[in-house]
Amino acid sequence: MTTWMESLHFLRPQLLWLLLLAPLIGAGWRLRQRRANVWRQAVDAHLLPHLLAGAGRAGWIAPILLALGFAMAIVALAGPSWRQGEQPLWEQRAPLVIALDLSSASEAADLPPSRLLQARGKLATLLRQRQGGQVALVAYAGDAFTVAPLTEDADNVALFLDALSPDVMPADGQRMDRAIEGAARLLKQAGFDRGEILLMADHADAAALEAAARASRQGYRVSVLGLGSEAGAAYRARDGALARTRLDAASLRQLAQRGGGRFEVLARESTDLEALGVLAPDSIDAASPSGTRGKAWLDEGYWLLPPLMLLMLLAFRRGAALMLLAGCSLLWAQPSQAADGNWWRRADQQQHARMEQGVQAYRKGDFAAAEQAFAGQDNAEAQYNLGNALAKQGRYDEAIGAYDRALQRQPGMQDAIANRRAVEQARQRQQGQGQQGRNSSDRGAGNAGASPNASRAANNAAASQQQGQPPPATPGKPPQPQADSAQSPARTASQPPDSPANPQAQQAADAAQRERMRQALARQPEKRDGKASTGQAADETPAERERRQALQAWLKRVPDDPGGLLKAKFQLEHERRMREGQ
Repeated sequence: MTTWMESLHFLRPQLLWLLLLAPLIGAGWRLRQRRANVWRQAVDAHLLPHLLAGAGRAGWIAPILLALGFAMAIVALAGPSWRQGEQPLWEQRAPLVIALDLSSASEAADLPPSRLLQARGKLATLLRQRQGGQVALVAYAGDAFTVAPLTEDADNVALFLDALSPDVMPADGQRMDRAIEGAARLLKQAGFDRGEILLMADHADAAALEAAARASRQGYRVSVLGLGSEAGAAYRARDGALARTRLDAASLRQLAQRGGGRFEVLARESTDLEALGVLAPDSIDAASPSGTRGKAWLDEGYWLLPPLMLLMLLAFRRGAALMLLAGCSLLWAQPSQAADGNWWRRADQQQHARMEQGVQAYRKGDFAAAEQAFAGQDNAEAQYNLGNALAKQGRYDEAIGAYDRALQRQPGMQDAIANRRAVEQARQRQQGQGQQGRNSSDRGAGNAGASPNASRAANNAAASQQQGQPPPATPGKPPQPQADSAQSPARTASQPPDSPANPQAQQAADAAQRERMRQALARQPEKRDGKASTGQAADETPAERERRQALQAWLKRVPDDPGGLLKAKFQLEHERRMREGQ
């Protein structure tokens, strides 16, 4: 009880000032009732206390109840709270901004073949192995520029790695302070008040130390991955002069301390990234300045609503008991629905809950429960997931029917088309092998001991490898209740089915399917090109064909040079900053 009372507080305490009106409301009600009393107009005032025996005490009941109800309503609106609960997070993983040194010193060879190549390889490993969270990339030399803004798709950031070199930077230098400020600015513009900054550098100066301290005060942790060796190496600056650089671990460690982060030296394995904590970021509420990790005080004011409603019933006087019994009967009706919250959910929210249940059951391998959750929902996503669950149970005909219904509701769903084709081929192979097994049994062949489950697993594995991934795909994440159903989320491949009992036979089947898949992929481009050219030749006019050919020739002249695009982008940004005096 003491702990409960100590933690009791109000989420909106300013509303409690309205409690001062409760006595005024009660007194005003009492005065109004006295003025409206018809006996005062017919009987002298000194006789009323003797004629209206007991009316004085009873007359105060109504205003007292009115004031009490008003006070309860105000306390409920003020939001009494004494416990915390889990709340949905805006961002479950801490965002990360990487700042890479692209000065001339990055071409030093103390980390063979060069610091730059080692850093690019380490960045590729980080982007490939990082488990969730938004990532951004900043390059700095004489100034800092954004290579890729914060995004959840790490592959979009990895596209620029090969184009990173000192040649794309407008000016040489090592302005680490501007890199930290630019990284913090990206996090702030994206709405994050907490996040990670990873600086890849070989030393830190006083300006960088101050910038790291400022970023830490803003809520952004600055960590450092050291580039180079203590022995150092020579390099050629942009102006042609020879210079020498080395790893200053002491200054980098001090920078990490100022930024509240960690310091590690670049290593061949992933131990440096694991020690920095950037591969498995912490689950935090990145939009919460208090850093309570998704905890929030719960508004418990609704507990005052039932007694307040009972007081309101007294205002009706006649039939109050009947209304009270009717309200209780509604509360007792269908308690299971009230417990699971279906009364308070819209139709789209109930559909979302069923989709979520089906996805969880599918991922746990309970395909029968997933089938029950997806069945009965008349949208493309649910029918696609239903087909996946049926195919996992070996019910290929029903799975194909579910894929067909998904394609009827959303024509062109590529996942449904691919999985339907894979399941169709698996069904044909199952039928062919079943017919072959019956023929072999009629001829007296020794295949009577084969297991039907093993045969079905072999068929699933064969169909999976011909498509290049094991079908069916894992059900996509259920759409949000207000989301457009036409926007299907991404789907990932599931684990392959159980392998047959004979490993040698399975390996032989795998090799045969891989060869057939290679041959099919080699023939498909020719067929597509031929079909496309034939269709275009039949539908196009000579003028349209000429314009198409001219456009294709112009596109071929456009160079595929990401580095050139980055260089032009950084140059324009550098010139704009120079004009603005930055």
